[in-house]
Amino acid sequence: MYQNREFENLSLRVSIIIPTINESAQIVECINWLNVNDSRLLEIIVVDGGSEDDTIQLISQLGIAVFSTEPSRAIQMNEGARNAKGNVLYFVHADTRPPKSYLYDIENSIKQGYVHGCYRSKFDTSSLRMKFNAFFTRYRFLMFRGGDQSLFVLKSFFETTGGFDASQAMMEESAWLRIARKQHRLRIIPKGCLISTRKYDKNSYFRINLINLYVFLLFYLNYPSDKIASIYKRMLN
Repeated sequence: MYQNREFENLSLRVSIIIPTINESAQIVECINWLNVNDSRLLEIIVVDGGSEDDTIQLISQLGIAVFSTEPSRAIQMNEGARNAKGNVLYFVHADTRPPKSYLYDIENSIKQGYVHGCYRSKFDTSSLRMKFNAFFTRYRFLMFRGGDQSLFVLKSFFETTGGFDASQAMMEESAWLRIARKQHRLRIIPKGCLISTRKYDKNSYFRINLINLYVFLLFYLNYPSDKIASIYKRMLN
């Protein structure tokens, strides 16, 4: 446990940041899931990367702030962070659902002295194979981390890191964690963040795992991120 008394009396004010591109099928449910009546939740911010469906219209109908950038998740999340008024940033993908206790979990983690953290994975299926994948996300190895596990971080610490690397075409959270973990221990909350299996549904279990392993090895070897992204898109069905 990473102890630091500086955060014991922190008044939690969370800004949720959701990057989107063509998420009309998920975004309303995601916002409704996160938008709890709790004073610790200050705002929900959506940053769209050029949706061609009715994502933006649906968000606007909910009275949620929407910003627009070029289609880059790193740039989108940085834009959300720049406009956030909270002292804690919480990055959530549109197709993931953190536990309903997420505000308590974040507050409890920060009061223990953690400045950033995430959940384990929990997939929306009863498949034993997917449960096998989820099991390993309790470990700290970078290859078991992903943006779909959500990510909380003190805004002050996020700013000292320079935010997400805008040159990263993918794996922007992993690139950021590689830097952040050298300064503070990552908190892995021992609960599951519910993650969609839509990639597995369109492809296959073994294909996705092999692609993920290959892409991570390229990332680990500092292969150019734009080339990694191109390879990833070609390999997916």
